[in-house]
Amino acid sequence: MDITPLIPAGRQLIHKYGNGDFVIAEVRHSGSVLVCQQETLPLGIETIADLTLDHLEPLKTAEPSVELLLIGCGKTMGFIEDDIRQGLKSWGIGLESMDTGAACRTFNVLLSEERRVAAAMIAVD
Repeated sequence: MDITPLIPAGRQLIHKYGNGDFVIAEVRHSGSVLVCQQETLPLGIETIADLTLDHLEPLKTAEPSVELLLIGCGKTMGFIEDDIRQGLKSWGIGLESMDTGAACRTFNVLLSEERRVAAAMIAVD
């Protein structure tokens, strides 16, 4: 029995992660990424400590609008700065942080449930 969730065409389902890259919607992306429902953008950082609110700016105008951002911190949980938390809150976006593997799995589940989710993912080896 096939239990693969039905995902509408064009959605950014995460197929693989590791070795410093991701395969999202059948496209390989090197390095860390910002994944929205309709597009995946390079994040341009290597560690969670490098993340700033400026990196997340595309979420303000994403379509559909984002209600929840998952942050994949790398191999382990990382600290999310208060200015990032407050900035997202002012944009009306909730935040959950976890390791990158858990964030990938959670993103796919929420995407299949038609939730308005995005993910900032730190690449892992």
